[in-house]
Amino acid sequence: MSITTTNLTRAAGLSAVAAGLLFIGVQFNHPHLDAEFATTTEYTVRQSLKVLMAGLSLAGITGMYLRQVRQAGVLGLIGYLVFGAGYLIMMSVEVIGAVVFSTLAHTAPGYVNDVFAVFTGGRASGDIGLMQALNLASAATFLGGGLLFGIGLFRAKVLARWAAALLAAGSVATLAIPLLPQVNERLFAIPTGVAMVGLGYSLWRDQRACAIRILPRDASRPLNPAGTK
Repeated sequence: MSITTTNLTRAAGLSAVAAGLLFIGVQFNHPHLDAEFATTTEYTVRQSLKVLMAGLSLAGITGMYLRQVRQAGVLGLIGYLVFGAGYLIMMSVEVIGAVVFSTLAHTAPGYVNDVFAVFTGGRASGDIGLMQALNLASAATFLGGGLLFGIGLFRAKVLARWAAALLAAGSVATLAIPLLPQVNERLFAIPTGVAMVGLGYSLWRDQRACAIRILPRDASRPLNPAGTK
């Protein structure tokens, strides 16, 4: 396969689809996060999938932004940068969880439980250091970036507008988690996952349509027989 802008953009679309499906998939039957769970193989697998999801998402939103860089304007740029930062921080957090917390769970289970409590909307009973600031940065960039990027995509009118609106709405809805203590907070990840699937498919289909429109023009050119002018 030749490396072209169209092929790279289509790959970004497929990356977004895969990321959305992973984001939804890892939420189902997710055990309670605690030090005991952090020592299991399932925890390592789930963390690895989350790292992969964050990487694919970053590739996906990059393709989305580059496809409509002119139409998205300043708001789209700001949204992309903030949302991209959110996925980078998320990836860092998940790597720390997979590599560091799985080890600390044996020697410092109290610290691991406190970090998990904060990252799931609770409170720590002890000092977790800069992990508190990292959690705030992750939430602010991911939710704020999702809102801004979703609005930017919606206004650009290039990709599926319903998916762009869902991305923005899903980010805002996540802010309601503290007000709904009886609701499983992992359900709020589903709208974002569905939005990423919709946007990724829209990007892939858009580039596929462009490729189909180009092919007939190339194929319709008359052949120049050897030796003729």
